[in-house]
Amino acid sequence: MPNSIPDDRIVVQNARRAVAAELRKKKILEQPIAKYDPKTGKVFMEHSDGTKVEVGETRRGRYSERRR
Repeated sequence: MPNSIPDDRIVVQNARRAVAAELRKKKILEQPIAKYDPKTGKVFMEHSDGTKVEVGETRRGRYSERRR
């Protein structure tokens, strides 16, 4: 059996399936799900009752231009 590297499509497909399965599991167990809004750059925790709680915000700008 030759050493072969799996095609990227297979890896991506399996990763998407794993994420979808985890999201289904969290919904069934009524656990909060973290969501990101790219327009505002904010991170939310969405609870099973539909409420959203802001938990963070992304930094804008290039990494090399950030101040410490």
